[in-house]
Amino acid sequence: MALSRKQKLFLKKVISLFSVVRGHNIPVIILAQYLSAIFILAPEKRAIAILLDFNLFLLVFASAITIASGYIINNFYDSQKDLINRPNKSMLDRLVSQATKLKVYFTLNFIAALLALCASWQAFLFFSAYIFLIWFYSHKIKKYPVVGNLTAAMMAILPFFALLLHYYNSITFEEIESYKGHFAVIFAHACFLFLLLLIREMIKDLENLKGDLANNYQTIPIRFGEQMSKKIITILTIATIVPVYVLIDIYDVGYMDIYFYVCFIILIFFLLYLWKSHQKAEYLLLHNVLKFLIVAGVFCIVLINPSVLWNGRKLLLMM
Repeated sequence: MALSRKQKLFLKKVISLFSVVRGHNIPVIILAQYLSAIFILAPEKRAIAILLDFNLFLLVFASAITIASGYIINNFYDSQKDLINRPNKSMLDRLVSQATKLKVYFTLNFIAALLALCASWQAFLFFSAYIFLIWFYSHKIKKYPVVGNLTAAMMAILPFFALLLHYYNSITFEEIESYKGHFAVIFAHACFLFLLLLIREMIKDLENLKGDLANNYQTIPIRFGEQMSKKIITILTIATIVPVYVLIDIYDVGYMDIYFYVCFIILIFFLLYLWKSHQKAEYLLLHNVLKFLIVAGVFCIVLINPSVLWNGRKLLLMM
């Protein structure tokens, strides 16, 4: 049955809004939070107990909605820049008016804050601050070198701190000593992810150089040159060795050490290709390599203790 003109227009706008909120990223974010909770943040708890934790569900859902709204406000402020850097995607995104985007943005933020409040007042304060930070980043911070990159990378891992707050807000001062090793593992994972995200943000600056220059964005390659940007990326890439060493040689991450070894090999070729790159298409390839490593890292979390999945499956079959 053929669709009417109005139905086709509506479908196009739904696809456009899906593109604006980067809907393909949301399931990955949700999966990353749940796997992090099961294997990293609360490994002592049974997987089924974590999956059935309603407050955790509220926090994960609030995180996903907040990130989706963040993509909207970022798209709103970057509309002119994206016309140059991503003309095809920009034309698709423009099928939804700026007014509609803002309405959806405020609606999603209201829902996220309400969900957080249902979980706890601490979560409400956390997500209120997170929503404000995303707006302030999109409005002001992202136009400045270094601080813009650092803020973008930090915002990407902040939702995991909401889960950390959920699991550890009731720990007493006397119990902190017994959790030191666990916190070290969490911190090392967070550092590795933060470095990958920061490298990706700097690659994006090289990739979007033309649009940033036209819209007066003072990024590192514009302010200090491409060579300096590549040197900083090289230093950050080498710095990933530190958290990887902590996770592999000091603490037990199970079979996930395979992921870190593969990452190390890929990052060596990444650096070699980086110094040969000068075109947008080459930087885009490097950007996609980093996205692959980050997404692969999400799925490889299960390698920390694969038996959890089997035990969880047996438990579900028994219910």
